[in-house]
Amino acid sequence: MCRMRGFDDFEMDLDREDAIKVVQSAVKAQREILKDANPEKSLNEIPQMWCIYKEVMGYYEGGMPVPDDVTLLWSDDNWGNIRRLPLPHELEREGGAGLYYHFDYVGDPRDYKWLNTVSLQRTYEQLHLAYQRQADKVWILNVGDLKPLELPINYYFDLAYDINRWSYDNIDEWTLLWAEREFGKTESEEIAYLADTFSKYAAWRKFELVDVDTFSILNYNEAEIALAKWAKLEERAEKVNARLPESKRAAFFQMILHPIKAGHVVYQIYINAAKNYLYVEQKRSSSNRMAFSVFDLLKADKQLTDDYHDLLDGKWNHMMDQTHLGYNYWQQPMRDALPPVRLVQDQMDALAGTVGIGIEGSYATVPGDDRYHELGGKALTTLPMDPYGPSTRYVDIFSRERKCSKWELKSEVDYVTITPSSGTVCGTDSADSRAHIHVDWTRAPAGSSQVKVAFSFVPSDKTPRSFGGTHEGHMGLYVPLNNTKIPTDYKDGFIESDRHVSIEAEHYSKNTSSDEAHYVTIPNFGHTLSGVTLYPVLAGLQHAPSSPYLEYDIYTFSPTTLANITVYTAPSLNFNGEGRPLKYAIAVDDETPKIVQVVPSSEYGQLPEGWEEAVSNNYWTPSSSHLISPGAHKIKVWAVEPGVVFQKLVVDLGGVRDSYFGPPESRRAGQKKEEEEQDILVPVRLRIPNREGQGIPERDGARHGNNQDETTSDSTTTPNLGEKKGTPKSHGIFQTLRGSLRLDQKIFKGATLV
Repeated sequence: MCRMRGFDDFEMDLDREDAIKVVQSAVKAQREILKDANPEKSLNEIPQMWCIYKEVMGYYEGGMPVPDDVTLLWSDDNWGNIRRLPLPHELEREGGAGLYYHFDYVGDPRDYKWLNTVSLQRTYEQLHLAYQRQADKVWILNVGDLKPLELPINYYFDLAYDINRWSYDNIDEWTLLWAEREFGKTESEEIAYLADTFSKYAAWRKFELVDVDTFSILNYNEAEIALAKWAKLEERAEKVNARLPESKRAAFFQMILHPIKAGHVVYQIYINAAKNYLYVEQKRSSSNRMAFSVFDLLKADKQLTDDYHDLLDGKWNHMMDQTHLGYNYWQQPMRDALPPVRLVQDQMDALAGTVGIGIEGSYATVPGDDRYHELGGKALTTLPMDPYGPSTRYVDIFSRERKCSKWELKSEVDYVTITPSSGTVCGTDSADSRAHIHVDWTRAPAGSSQVKVAFSFVPSDKTPRSFGGTHEGHMGLYVPLNNTKIPTDYKDGFIESDRHVSIEAEHYSKNTSSDEAHYVTIPNFGHTLSGVTLYPVLAGLQHAPSSPYLEYDIYTFSPTTLANITVYTAPSLNFNGEGRPLKYAIAVDDETPKIVQVVPSSEYGQLPEGWEEAVSNNYWTPSSSHLISPGAHKIKVWAVEPGVVFQKLVVDLGGVRDSYFGPPESRRAGQKKEEEEQDILVPVRLRIPNREGQGIPERDGARHGNNQDETTSDSTTTPNLGEKKGTPKSHGIFQTLRGSLRLDQKIFKGATLV
């Protein structure tokens, strides 16, 4: 049996009651055919399954009966998030349950069919959940094209064959062993790092969903850091390629180097197009150079495709022909196309002056009059600076003429310096200048203050000007300073900067447990550092405040009346049914815990409100409001349901700015300034396994995060969702991998591809 849908794989144009009747009639006819064709067998001896997919899930939840001997094949949402798993009353069904899962999809919000964008960490988390909840009789994987997805398909088959060999904590070990098998031991560690890191970067957002406005080019250096990460990864991959023997290079290009280079190009295209938009708004002479770089990148994208097709005398010709640039709705573009770019008239100088300056966090520029800076104002106010935030703020200085101009920035005080403080900018053939503002906090006045930075320039006609030289008053920048200090006895916790506190979920101050449940960390999960989730996944409903919790220490300065706390979580769905949606509880200090529902409730068979944004971003961002006065505070977070995966917490005291990843992690008390990780995107951690005495990890192995302080709390819980029965045999680590893509009959047991 299959999905029992309408024509062309769409929902039948019937109301639910009539649709159920049609489906029941079809199933009855199919079962009669099976019985007639197998007269020597009873129906319960003939394997049958029913895919509870999309609207069919609504039929089932709405009361459609399914014969007890038929396997219920539960489905994900086509994006790797399981929609429903067996509930306690379904565990004794004779037919059992299975899972239909996707590594590739054609449909909303956009197709994803080009490259591997599968996170192995997320795959393990979801398949482990399915296995523990007894959706294990059959697994079917929709892979799309086999070639680009060789690595995650191998991983999927190993999980299907013996999931107990693997855990949250040894996914990097699997990748290392895969790399050693494919390319030999010499380069295996570096290749495993490349594969793991690509898996993380590609899962930030599927390439087909990247747009010009995805990553901020203004805030937190987000776009620049993302590009720098891709560039560094490509550099390392090229070095490995140069060291490999010729016999290994084709495979390395196809599985490692091409995806990295191609992914990097896509990011460059959209981020450079976003920069082009900014530059044109500011009338920079460099606008056209940025536009032309986007044109060149389109050619580079096609050249990578041709290089792939030319390998091995064209063995894989046309494999990479899939369009991937220029999406504007769910369907693939009929031809790759660039995002819009614009040009400025490079044969004229700007009316506002031949040199302009722009600041971090804003489209505004001076001199001039535009929608970002009214009435041709003569000064810009930079983002605030304090001892616990970024060490610098940047200022861009750019030409708006055809020739060259000299410029200078000069602070009115010696404890604020600018590097470089002077330079030259020219027309379209020269790069813009970027200066950084530094503060010596040991000499800056305590509390809040503001420093003036004067700006002057000498254009090509040699006439000195301060923004034209005709306006009275200060010309340049205002730099707000907040020289805040935490108490000397405050030894731990994250410190407010720029009116917010950002914390990676793994960096708790306290992690409590009970006899039934505790928290574990999933390394490299999600966008930034890791994920933290309640374990085991079969634990019952948790009741705050008596159940296990994570605690985070923070110190704030802003006199806000109400703060918003956003928790970044995995894009999971309410797989326990609408009666038990995914929730967490949160409290600041001694307040009563607030229950927050992560995933909105929805009608049977329908996806929840906000689903498209959640799967596009690869996270939910539920939030709650709390009273937070200046001083030290403790934030407690409880997972009410197993299956909620925390990634980061952001306390908004009025200063959080728009970005994709959210603010980078705040500074922690006791952390030296030079040790700060202002980089939003932390490196992938590769753990080299101990090869001596390799055994099979415990059934539910994971990295137990008992950081600093460990206590035990009693928990009142609902019944568990079902115990996994039986103990499977142990198998060699890669006993199945070499035959996996040949659909070896031994491996085919329990898993298949479509």
